[in-house]
Amino acid sequence: MRAVIFEQFGGPVDVRTVADPAPSPGGVVVQVHATGLCRSDWHAWAGHDDGVALPHVPGHELVGEVVAVGADVRRWHVGDRVTTPFVCGCGRCEWCAGGQAQVCPDQTQPGFTHWGSFGEYVALHAADTNLVAVSEDIDDAAAAALGCRFATAYRALRARADVRPGEWVTVIGVGGVGLSAVQVAAAAGAKVIAVDRTPAALELARSLGATETVLANGADVATAVHDITGGGSHVAVDAVGTAGTCADAIHSLRRQGRHVQVGLLPNIDGHPQVPMDRVIAWELDVLGSHGMASADYPEMLDLVAAGTLRPQTLVERVVGLAEGARLLPEFGAASPVGVTLIDPRLP
Repeated sequence: MRAVIFEQFGGPVDVRTVADPAPSPGGVVVQVHATGLCRSDWHAWAGHDDGVALPHVPGHELVGEVVAVGADVRRWHVGDRVTTPFVCGCGRCEWCAGGQAQVCPDQTQPGFTHWGSFGEYVALHAADTNLVAVSEDIDDAAAAALGCRFATAYRALRARADVRPGEWVTVIGVGGVGLSAVQVAAAAGAKVIAVDRTPAALELARSLGATETVLANGADVATAVHDITGGGSHVAVDAVGTAGTCADAIHSLRRQGRHVQVGLLPNIDGHPQVPMDRVIAWELDVLGSHGMASADYPEMLDLVAAGTLRPQTLVERVVGLAEGARLLPEFGAASPVGVTLIDPRLP
C-alpha cells in the first residue's frame, strides 16, 4: 500500500509503498476512505509521544470499510463501514468491561502505538470493543472527524464538564478540536466564547455558534473573558495544550468553575507550569479528557444523523497522501481554519 512515513523524529516525511497490514486475531484491517490531519499527528512526528517506534506511519482519525477480519472477531464483517476512537481498549480489563475504554491501561492508539491511518489501509485491534458502525446517512467528511477531535470535544463537555444550558463556556484555541467544542457547547445551550490568534478561525467559530470571540494576539485573555461574562466563565477548555493556553483557560474561570484539559501538554522542557494557586483558592475543578470510548458513540451519532451536530462543517479541505506528507511538519506552527482531511485514494 501507499502510506505517509517518517524514519526520524522531526525528519523528512515521504509517501512510500510499504507492506499491507494483516489483522490480528481479534482485529480487522480497514481500507481508509478519509483520515484527519491533526496536531496530535504532528506531536508524534516531532517526538513528543513515548512509545512511537520508527519508522512510523501516523494518523488516528478515520472512516473506512472493513476488508479483512481476524479469526476471533464476532461482531464485524468484510464490507462494514466503520470508524474507531483514537484510544482503543484491550477489551479484557475492568475499564473496558465498564465502557471506559478511553482509560484502558493496555490501550492501543493507531498512529502512535502502531502504524496509523495515513495509508490506504490500517490495522485496528480488539475490534469487537473498539469499532463503531457508521450509517450511510453520515458522510466521510463527518465520520472522519469523530475518532478524535469531535468525539473528544463531545465527551469533554458533555460527560466531563457536564455543561448546562445558559452557562458560559470559554474555548481556548479554535482549531479542529476547539471548533468541535464550540459546536458541541452551543448545541447544549451554552454561551460560548471562542479565543484564538487567527481572525478567520474566530469568524468560523461564530458561524458554528460562538456568542463572543477574543483575538488572543497580545490580549489579556482572562480579563477579556471576565469582562464579557461579568465574573468569569463556568467552563473553560484548553484545546491547544501549552502552559500559556492552560493558564489562560484556568484564569478565565469564575470561582468554582470547571477547567477541561483537552490539548496535549507535552513534556518538552519539563512539566508545564499550571496555576495551582488559583485552582486551590477559587476551588476550581481540573478535569482531564482523553477521547471517548466506542460505547458512548451512539448518542453522538444520533445527533450527527439528525443534523444537530455537523462535524462536516469543520472540514476546510481534502488532500491526497502527498500533500498530507508535505503539510504534517508544518502543523506545529500552522494556524489552520478548520479541519484538513486526507483521502488516500486521491493521487
